Amino acid sequence: MSHHVSIWRAAQLVGVSRGVLQQQVRDGTLATCDGLVAIDELLRCYPTVQLEESGMLERVVQIRDEAFGKRVRERILPSQEVLAQRVFLQSQELADVRRHLQRYHALVIELQQSVRAVATGQPEDAKWQALDKQIKRGLAKALATESVGLLEVMDDMLKIMTAQVTVRPSGHQFAVEGHANLLQSGLHAGLKLNYGCGNGSCGMCKVRVISGDLAPTQHSDYPLSEAEKAQGYALMCCHTAASSELTLELLEASGPQDMPLQQIGAQVRAVSEPAPNTRLVHLQTPRTHRLRFLAGQSVSLGWAQAGFDDVRSSYPVASCPCDDRNLLFFVHRDQQDGFARQVFAGNLAYGSQVTVYGPTGEFVLREGGHRPQVFAACDGGFAPVKSLIEHSLSLDAAPALALFWLATQSDGHFYANQCRAWSEALDQFEYELITHADAEAGAAEVAHAMRVDLFDVSDCDFYLAGPARFVQTLAAELNAGGVPAAQISVQLMEAA
Repeated sequence: MSHHVSIWRAAQLVGVSRGVLQQQVRDGTLATCDGLVAIDELLRCYPTVQLEESGMLERVVQIRDEAFGKRVRERILPSQEVLAQRVFLQSQELADVRRHLQRYHALVIELQQSVRAVATGQPEDAKWQALDKQIKRGLAKALATESVGLLEVMDDMLKIMTAQVTVRPSGHQFAVEGHANLLQSGLHAGLKLNYGCGNGSCGMCKVRVISGDLAPTQHSDYPLSEAEKAQGYALMCCHTAASSELTLELLEASGPQDMPLQQIGAQVRAVSEPAPNTRLVHLQTPRTHRLRFLAGQSVSLGWAQAGFDDVRSSYPVASCPCDDRNLLFFVHRDQQDGFARQVFAGNLAYGSQVTVYGPTGEFVLREGGHRPQVFAACDGGFAPVKSLIEHSLSLDAAPALALFWLATQSDGHFYANQCRAWSEALDQFEYELITHADAEAGAAEVAHAMRVDLFDVSDCDFYLAGPARFVQTLAAELNAGGVPAAQISVQLMEAA
């Protein structure tokens, strides 16, 4: 009997994204049974898969450098206590399986003895003799030692090193690796979780454990009632997965309407210059008060300093919600923007205090999207698109991603190195950089590039961000090309 694994685990074993396997399931090229994939079926689709190619070899190589090894152990390997608990739970599971097999073996032997007794009394009946031989052959086949496949060994290893968490009722899944707690792991996987302090004080990340075991990671000051404890409630920020599989019950944000408006005091960590007229501002929030937002949303940044009036401007967040403490913003030179004037004047330095208000906006990824995702940005529209792309990569659900970036200003593609890095690291990502002085004519050029590069534009989800002339022209071109309006999301931005 072939070993079965989840789609999430199968993607880990063969080294592809979960979205690729899900697309193969929808196409009918990869068969599943009750949502699980048989190892034999996986090997049929990926006959040349090797341990080295799967990306899992680095988990078991001997690390020579001690400092590097410590960092890797913290990121990849759970603590010794959690590892021991997972091994213990797996050994319990194995013991249970053996006990069941022994009971079935005893039952078959008893049946065989009964058949022989009946057959002895009726030697003329050859049917009883044939049945006895059939049982004997079947028992020998069932007890025969079979070779264990490489993927099955890797699956057993992953169950100890990486826990799989399933969320109910959404069905979302995420991995817990290293010393990360459940909240950190869920956020890094792109889930829209409810939380507050992140240190066990507020209780907002409370969840109910349906199956599996937890291990504490830090002390909690939030008092769970005895009734909550009896029902299996725990705080995600203070626990990790002790068992290799865990099922949690919790409510996730369904969209922008579920994001609360927040006011957070953040600190400037760095201001860098990716291009002459563009600055990358890195803000960091306190550990106990992080910004909850969805990829693609915007916030207002407020800054007050002696000798200056209080300034406040709106910017799209250019980073992924999975790293909720470190917020990135592209600020373009604009004399009409008070915050931008202070940035380019050099008045925001390391340690400066900036107030973050928000989030706002509905330019977010669609729920349950299974089509290839295509992102188009014009100039500063790259900021929300960058956040969406990073969030989509965290979700690992889209079978393919493509970016078309039009530059109409002197700074050009001010963050092209990031696009190149995505393309080199990810097989499912491709991009094209286009330059044109006019946003409307450039949008027509982007639409032409999409028709040439994409297999079927009508089967993609589109996310367009930039000035109105660019977005409206490109959306009209896509509609004319057969893309339904429901598959096009837009974000209008003022030209810098």
